[in-house]
Amino acid sequence: MPYWRLSSFYFFYFAVLGILVPYWGLFLQHRGFDAMAIGQLMAILMATKIVAPNLWGWLGDYLGHRMMIVRAASLASVLVFGLMFVVRDFWAVALAMALYSFFWNASLPQFEVITLNYLGDRATRYARIRAWGSIGFIIAVVALGVLVDRAGTAVVLPSVMVIFVSIWLTSLTVRDPDPEPHPAQQVSLGSLLRQPPVIAFFVAVMLMQASHGPYYTFYSIYMEDHGYSKTLIGQLWALGVLAEVAIFMVMHRLLERFEAARVLVASLGLATLRWLLIGYLPGSVVALLFAQLLHAATFGTFHGAAIDLVHRQFPGRLQGRGQALYSSLSFGVGGAIGSLASGLAWDALGPATSFLLAALTALLGALVVWKGLCGAARA
Repeated sequence: MPYWRLSSFYFFYFAVLGILVPYWGLFLQHRGFDAMAIGQLMAILMATKIVAPNLWGWLGDYLGHRMMIVRAASLASVLVFGLMFVVRDFWAVALAMALYSFFWNASLPQFEVITLNYLGDRATRYARIRAWGSIGFIIAVVALGVLVDRAGTAVVLPSVMVIFVSIWLTSLTVRDPDPEPHPAQQVSLGSLLRQPPVIAFFVAVMLMQASHGPYYTFYSIYMEDHGYSKTLIGQLWALGVLAEVAIFMVMHRLLERFEAARVLVASLGLATLRWLLIGYLPGSVVALLFAQLLHAATFGTFHGAAIDLVHRQFPGRLQGRGQALYSSLSFGVGGAIGSLASGLAWDALGPATSFLLAALTALLGALVVWKGLCGAARA
């Protein structure tokens, strides 16, 4: 069980997110792009998750050598991201973002399968390894907050490049786990995807991620508009992920005690509350602190329960495509819809209404899980 090598990959992979999620919007704003353009460009990062994980997931299931894919995709991310140092206009930036995110987004679903295969029948312990990704996010978001305050957004590009190189180097240290035996008679992917609980699950994860649209795209800009320093904004981001780390440490106990579907319902309900607090109480530091602590639910418990459900619903050689579908439909389709919708709503309807729509989207997701997954379990 290569605990530290697996954990190191998650550490660097999510350290990139610790820069891109809070500061990429600010970087684009300072390059002269307006809210509509920022929403569209951020949607590209999400949209590539629709295609890339499924393509690489099919290839991983077919070849069985997932680490080869992870290494190749990580190296390609490094090479393509270099374009961002020279491009300036909207379409050139859009093309560069589409290319590097296409390869970057290929890695994680395959690495999730590798980690779960190493864990074997201890899959509920996944969150303890994944927690190092959250720690990487925290360190990156806090460090960059200080650097951006001192040196401006020019530090964003070289920081991302350094971490992309670290992801590739770390991928070289992990070998493919020994393949697990697959059942001789295995259900087809098509028949699985026609099952109502599976449909409800994918609809719910898409709605949850769509509800994060205003938060992931405009939260830093929103906080800056209300007078918060970039250092404090970075600390608010870090607080949310610190709460996520804490919940990951006990996630296996929650899953052993409660059904994963019920954990999803509770997470979506708390997401509704979180978006209302951010949207309507931006001037209250206490409300913002509490809202960031709710990240433990809106990402931590939700993602842990979702990974557990995918692992159980997609057995054998379907694991790669199951994880890819989860990534593409939630972070891809849901994330792209959320980014685009928030870009349209931010100037037209205002921040408060944008977060209200996000809250209603999360509430709808809770109803879908309650009827589609919890209802199926009761039946």
